[in-house]
Amino acid sequence: MDPAALLSLIVFLPAAGAIVTACAPAGLARLVGAGTVAATFLLTTAALLPAYFGATPDEYGMRLVTDAEWVPSFNIRYALGVDGISLPLVVLTGLVFLLAAGASWKIEEKPRAYWSLFLLLETGVLGTFLALDLFLFYVLFEVMLLPMYFLIGVWGGPNRAYAAIKFFLYTLAGSLLLLVALLMLYSASGSGAAPSSFDVRTLSDVARGAGVGQYAGVTIDHGTQTLAFWLMLLCFLIKLPAVPFHTWLPDAHVEAPTPISMILAGVLLKVGGYGILRLTYPLAPLGAAEAAETVCALGAISVIYGALAAMAQTDFKRLVAYSSVSHMGYVLLGLGAWTLSEPDFWRMGFGGAIFQMVGHGITSTGMFFAVGVLYDRVHHRELDRFGGLLRRMPIYAALGLGMSFAALGLPGLCGFVGEAVTVFAAWPATWWAAAAGAFGIILTAGYMLRMVQRVFLGADYVGPLRENLSPMSGRETAIFAVLMLLAVVLGVYPRPVFDVAEPAVDRLVTTLGDAVEAERLRTDPNATIAAAPVEDGVPAEDAGPAEAE
Repeated sequence: MDPAALLSLIVFLPAAGAIVTACAPAGLARLVGAGTVAATFLLTTAALLPAYFGATPDEYGMRLVTDAEWVPSFNIRYALGVDGISLPLVVLTGLVFLLAAGASWKIEEKPRAYWSLFLLLETGVLGTFLALDLFLFYVLFEVMLLPMYFLIGVWGGPNRAYAAIKFFLYTLAGSLLLLVALLMLYSASGSGAAPSSFDVRTLSDVARGAGVGQYAGVTIDHGTQTLAFWLMLLCFLIKLPAVPFHTWLPDAHVEAPTPISMILAGVLLKVGGYGILRLTYPLAPLGAAEAAETVCALGAISVIYGALAAMAQTDFKRLVAYSSVSHMGYVLLGLGAWTLSEPDFWRMGFGGAIFQMVGHGITSTGMFFAVGVLYDRVHHRELDRFGGLLRRMPIYAALGLGMSFAALGLPGLCGFVGEAVTVFAAWPATWWAAAAGAFGIILTAGYMLRMVQRVFLGADYVGPLRENLSPMSGRETAIFAVLMLLAVVLGVYPRPVFDVAEPAVDRLVTTLGDAVEAERLRTDPNATIAAAPVEDGVPAEDAGPAEAE
């Protein structure tokens, strides 16, 4: 298959499936939807094959690219691409949607509408991870909004309307901030013969003063980069979410049906971290360099606050929701680990952030599925009324215990790797934020072990519908077992994720460092003089400013 066609098929096969599902008989909607999700997952894994991802990267580090004119009058392009930053998240998205489709098997209310929205949501997420044009990115970013709103608002819990509206308003506010930033960068990239561009690759070159062709000599000034950086960062902090922009998340999780909670935690939150890596840093490196310590601080605050809030919960699902706030704080901690003098730690921070997104995608999906298995049987989530499930549901308890240990960061499981690496990476840049991250691991162990004691161990179950605590079905066991297997494999051998991401991370760190260094040389006369060559036997530092130039 043509690589360009593969990327387009990955993005738009679910959308085509959504149309077919909407027109299919209600009895076939589930089969069509699940079949489309399975086919999409196979396509995402195909991108890992040497014939595709093994191809020689282009000058921007992209392994697969499709690029064509879309709206020529505004220089908008249909551009998709995959590299080591996006590929792990694309594969994770395909897997989580496949498992969530399995968890959706018993949803019988409005099946055609449910599966159509489910597939449209998948197109939005996959397209966001692959888009290389800002306008296309924004369109697909918005595509995620409406399906999620309806999936929570129609199939959610008793307070679903409130949770859906809150989710919609928060996300819409972030989208508007992103739109303003994109228009600023679009306008700033045009100069003389160079037309304004939405192309992420072109804008990243222009932002660091390395434009080529008609963009040679075009730059985006420091003030514009700083303002655009903060607008984009606020958008993606809402999506991540980071404290204090997190309040929509617990309500959305509590009211969402189990499959949608799996998707929300497993992949939608990762759009926030990915957006910072793909857009915020490359398109505004000067603003990013100034805010590195602030990003670390927001990560540390999110880690501690999320852990403390989770510790105070009595609702099983709300506890897992606040734990996501804490775990995603480690992503910010790694992304803020700017250490120009020690680029190895910088690379470690970015690589650790990517792995943490993948690892949290597995553990959070598993934990929300664990909550859903119980809720489907006894219709409540009160921790104080559970207990003794190790005796009543031994297979469920074994898998639930394993996933809980992965979520608390036990060495040998995937939750440990990303947290440890980001803490190590942040130490040279902001030791106090790294120390807060390390303390957060202790807090995580506290609330997770408390949950384990109340749900799986302890006294016997005292809640309602005790007779419904039946063993898991084969479908449920398979979903849970896949997630547990991945948690163990990536915990013992995390290299596949790091190896895939390493070339893209190296290039990103190098280009960001070059942009900051170029700005330092431009604005610091002493640095310019020190870098000047010796002319006519007169050292640059002994020459006057005019001579040094």
